[in-house]
Amino acid sequence: MTEPYAVPDMDELLSQVRKQTEEVQRIQRTVEAMEIKAHSRQNEVTVTLRGDGRFTSIDIDPRAIREYDARNLSEIVLEAVNAGLQKLAEASSAKFAPVIAAAKDV
Repeated sequence: MTEPYAVPDMDELLSQVRKQTEEVQRIQRTVEAMEIKAHSRQNEVTVTLRGDGRFTSIDIDPRAIREYDARNLSEIVLEAVNAGLQKLAEASSAKFAPVIAAAKDV
C-alpha cells in the first residue's frame, strides 16, 4: 500500500519530463521534415507542403486553366490547399498520438 502523503522522487519526475520533452522535440523534427501532397477533388490542382505548414508548390493542370474562369479556378486551388492542410493535421496527430496517450496514462 502506498502512503497517501508520500513525496514523489523529484529526480525521477525531472528525468521523465526530460525524456518526454526530448521525444516531443524528436517528433516535431520528424513532422517538420514531412512532405505532404494533396489534390483537388478532380486532381486539377496538386499542392505540396512541408510539415511546418509552408507550401512548396501549387501545380495547376493546364487544361483547368483553359476550362475554368478565375473564380472557379481559385475555388479549386483553395480546395487543394485545404486538403493539404487537413492531411498535415492528420499526419501530425498520428505522429504525436503515442506521446499524448502516454501522458494520459501518467
